[in-house]
Amino acid sequence: MNLNEYIASVRSRRIGVIGAGVSNRPLIEALCRGGCDVTVCDRAEKSALGAYAAELEAMGAKLVLGEGYLDNLDFDLIFRTPGVLPHTPQLAAAKARGAEITSEMELFFRLCPCRTIAVTGSDGKTTTTTLIAEILRTEGYKVWLGGNIGNPLLTETADMSPDDFAVLELSSFQLDCMSCSPDVAIITNVSPNHLDKHPSYEDYIDAKKNIFLNQRPDSVLVLNADNAVTSAMAPLAKGRLRMFSRRERVGDGFYAEDGTIYEARGGESSAMVLEEEIRIPGKHNVENYMAAFCATADFAGRKAWRTVAKNFTGVEHRLELVRTLRGVDYYNDSIASSPTRTIAGLMAFDRKPVLIAGGYDKNLDYTPLGEAAIGRVTAMFLTGATAEKIRAAVTGAPGYDAAELPVFMYDDFDDAVRAASEYAQAGDMVLLSPASASFDHFKNFAERGEHFKKLVREMD
Repeated sequence: MNLNEYIASVRSRRIGVIGAGVSNRPLIEALCRGGCDVTVCDRAEKSALGAYAAELEAMGAKLVLGEGYLDNLDFDLIFRTPGVLPHTPQLAAAKARGAEITSEMELFFRLCPCRTIAVTGSDGKTTTTTLIAEILRTEGYKVWLGGNIGNPLLTETADMSPDDFAVLELSSFQLDCMSCSPDVAIITNVSPNHLDKHPSYEDYIDAKKNIFLNQRPDSVLVLNADNAVTSAMAPLAKGRLRMFSRRERVGDGFYAEDGTIYEARGGESSAMVLEEEIRIPGKHNVENYMAAFCATADFAGRKAWRTVAKNFTGVEHRLELVRTLRGVDYYNDSIASSPTRTIAGLMAFDRKPVLIAGGYDKNLDYTPLGEAAIGRVTAMFLTGATAEKIRAAVTGAPGYDAAELPVFMYDDFDDAVRAASEYAQAGDMVLLSPASASFDHFKNFAERGEHFKKLVREMD
């Protein structure tokens, strides 16, 4: 079935699309063009949607906007936005009344004509997804990059060939209750995250598992052997299993030993890439590369892996060097929206940064970050809703010394950045690594990172 055939099959149904954001817009437009009865439900008021609200109405869509946008979900078919999880009471009630609940991403998997590779995890998703795409392109394949990065791919399925690859980054929100799985599934790691949305850590873990629970026997699952949560998923694999590890040798997959990444296959190991060939810093990026190698092992080889390792300089907003000013290096790590990501960033450098952190509160535990900061951070400049939680975690950590690690608090993000810059001396580095989401002041982590870079570039 292609997209036009699908639209024809649902034309007689009342369709609700929750969320008028970027990921759903191609879907909404395709349904309207196909003559479907479409209602768009969004928390934003009409004035906030601006000209797009008029465009939707011109296409024939009805609008339900504002705080009560979920109150009357009287539809036969509902496409939910990732941020509205299936356990939301209004969605659960609609399902109980007989509505079919799906999503743009789930429909993409149903209609995609090419091979699919998808990555999820608490940390490293974006880098690993990008590496997989770069490796496959280097090998000569046509790659469609989507999910949380790239463009929505649903309406591009007509242009895809069976020989192509769709490479996707998927969040727990997208995976929650998904009934489709990719040909190759990767879980980079799992640690507590998004507990402001998921009712429990167990629910978050279960959402991640959906990336592989509907795989076929010929599918591939890639898991992190060093992460307790992901390694425990190994017995649940539906197809072939590959593991990666920095700590131990694996039977089938990739492992790092004495500065070299080895491929293990059929009881034999072969050296593939030297860790020193990888241009992006940090041991966590060695893990990301091994995950990408596992994912592409059936389609690429050592030449492509080494080429990407030697040439790939990193993902924007992930340990991104912005500039050097008066001997101070400024790094943008805005994508670090959890404590574990910030800890990985701290471990990636051989010098202690002046750290800017804080943001939207996802109900996470900052105790590990407090402990990791001792001896690894020169000074902290905290802002946002999590600032007090991070301060308490740091000052309460064993061995904390205020003289060795001063902590400064700021209500305004810009003030925190400027103060960190004034504090830093030649030879220092200033690192934005928030350990928190961005939603208290910014639309997303990318907007936060761009704003940080703008502030840094305007300094003189």
